[in-house]
Amino acid sequence: MTTDTVLRFRGIDHEFAGRGVRVHALRDVSLSVRRGETLSVVGESGCGKSTLARVAVRLYQPTGGTLEFHGQDLTRAYGRALRPLRRGVQMVFQDPNGSLDPRLTIRRSVTEPLQAAGMAAPDRQRRAREVLEQVGLPAEALDSYPHEFSGGQRQRIALARALAPRPELVVLDEPTSALDVSVQAQILNLLREMQAAQSLAYLFISHNLGVVRYLSDRVAVMYLGEVVELARTDELFAGPQHPYTVALLSAVLEPEAGAAAPRRTVLRGELPSAAAVPAGCAFAARCWLATDRCRTERPALVEAAPGRQVACHRPGEATLTDVPRSPATATTTTK
Repeated sequence: MTTDTVLRFRGIDHEFAGRGVRVHALRDVSLSVRRGETLSVVGESGCGKSTLARVAVRLYQPTGGTLEFHGQDLTRAYGRALRPLRRGVQMVFQDPNGSLDPRLTIRRSVTEPLQAAGMAAPDRQRRAREVLEQVGLPAEALDSYPHEFSGGQRQRIALARALAPRPELVVLDEPTSALDVSVQAQILNLLREMQAAQSLAYLFISHNLGVVRYLSDRVAVMYLGEVVELARTDELFAGPQHPYTVALLSAVLEPEAGAAAPRRTVLRGELPSAAAVPAGCAFAARCWLATDRCRTERPALVEAAPGRQVACHRPGEATLTDVPRSPATATTTTK
């Protein structure tokens, strides 16, 4: 039985182990992606965004929690049992070369997932021409190689390859960050057109908040492997509840017409090591509102309002218009 929820993460953990060190890349992540929506995941480099993307397509097997596709637990599935996920969820990487083998023609690259799905040869060729047209490239491109195209064209081809099996969800890991601004806009508009035409769901990984605001229905903010805030896009940008979200948004905040330039929050210090996660709130060492409780008690991700979740002992106390310029010099209080 299908539902509006295409993919669900339930309490997902993921660790990397090596040389006696365990890196906690994801910690108790619970998210869902619904049919026809874009859920964006944002945060600094090292926060776990790309790891989550790879768990979504089972390039990584989570070390804890469950991954469900239409309610079916595929966390530890292999072989035939993974076929529904392989057909229903596709991925586009930041570098299109991650999706395209330079030794293969575009035809081979686009038809490979169709052959794996058991589609007959004539139907594969027909579908390859169809998806190339959908992404704005001529059918003649099928017999060329990736190096013959520009970066924007290669990303269109990577998208065509992902769309070829008619997935329900596409995982997009920084798909426009390596492109020029004009080409980036073309790809984003193409994504919106494809979504509207096919009711696609997107899990969109990005650090570009302008792009996120343009494309997303909901946004999940991650810090050190955890989701610290989840909200509708308009609600998140209008009134972030977590201090980390405030800091991210203040860096790109534009003043209203005729208003003075807004004060910016400059995050001090480095992201803590995922190999030695703090006992309390992972953000406490960089937060200008942190208290003793924050440093010793990990806040749970709880529903602050319908459809809105935040993991903070002092939600909503930091605002975009009244924050210190430097958390390092801010005064903290105990609460």
